[in-house]
Order: sequence, then structure tokens, then C-alpha cells
Amino acid sequence: RVLTELQNRGVQDILIACVDGLKGFPDAINTAYPETQMQLCIVHMVLNSVKYVPWKDYNVVLAGLKITYQASTEESASQAYINSVINGMKNIADKPFLTTALGKFKYLFNYSPDVRKAIYTTNAIESLNSVIGKATKKRKVFPTDDSAKKVVYLEVRQASEKWTMPIRNWKEALNRLMILFEDRLKGYI
Repeated sequence: RVLTELQNRGVQDILIACVDGLKGFPDAINTAYPETQMQLCIVHMVLNSVKYVPWKDYNVVLAGLKITYQASTEESASQAYINSVINGMKNIADKPFLTTALGKFKYLFNYSPDVRKAIYTTNAIESLNSVIGKATKKRKVFPTDDSAKKVVYLEVRQASEKWTMPIRNWKEALNRLMILFEDRLKGYI
């Protein structure tokens, strides 16, 4: 439904979609926009990777994951992951679970570091969802749909005044994206 609405509003292409792991959503995006490149949210990958890690290994795994997703190449990330996460674990039973997480990092290394910073997380969307959730939770009943829309609009507008921090290195990231997706951006830029 969301993707149909985007198409109805005139969105013709999505270059990169950062998703949080919602089952079926990447497939739905690729059905509507077949050339879209998927990037799983790093924050969600890290949280899902440590879900079953024993507390005594938690800090080792988190430090290893940080080294992994900050690596410059896929090969160095793989090596860092094996050295610091897999070998750092004391509980062997958890290692197979963690090895599946490494495969989800690979798409991140298709991009330069400045682009990675721009696309690595869905936190901005989740922040917006939080603002909307708080606004609707305070007022449990709305007399009309329009009143609910007005409350959400006012809350988002008020919250947007606090959103002053631009994406770090956005100009450099935009230039890289223009080079990477030159053929798909012709006619738009």
C-alpha cells in the first residue's frame, strides 16, 4: 500500500532503500522499483546480531561489530568480523547465528564512506514515527479523521524545528550518488 501510494504521487525510482528488516518489505520495494538497491539498517543488524549473545560476550561482540561496519572494504570487514566477533566469543553455540549477520553487511561496502554515513540507518524515520506515536497516544480519541491529521501535522511541524543537524558530508555523498546513478538521474538533475 505504501509503495502504491508513492507511485501514485509520482515517485518513479528509488535509488537506495534503507530498511529495518521488516519481512517482505524489501521484496515489495523490488517489485515496485526493480532497480532499487537494498541496505539493511546497521543499527537493526547490530541489535539483531546481539539478541542471543550471552551478557559476558556482549561488549566483545559489539566492539567487533563496530569495527566490522566501519571497515573500508568487504574483505577487511570480513576479517575484522572473524577476528573480533567470532573468535572473541566464548560460547561456541552462538557463532553460527552470528556468521549469518556478516552477509548482511556486504551491500554497505558498495558505497564510499560518505554515502554510507547517509544511508546506514533508519533512525530518522523511527524518530518521526515516535513523534507521531506520542501525539496520537496522548489523545486516545479523535472526533474526526481531520482532527487526527491536524494533530499529527502540528506535532511533526513542531518536531521539525528541532531537526537542524544536516546529514554529515551530504554534498560529497550527493556527488558520489550522482556518479553511481548517473544513468538513472538523467533528466532530474
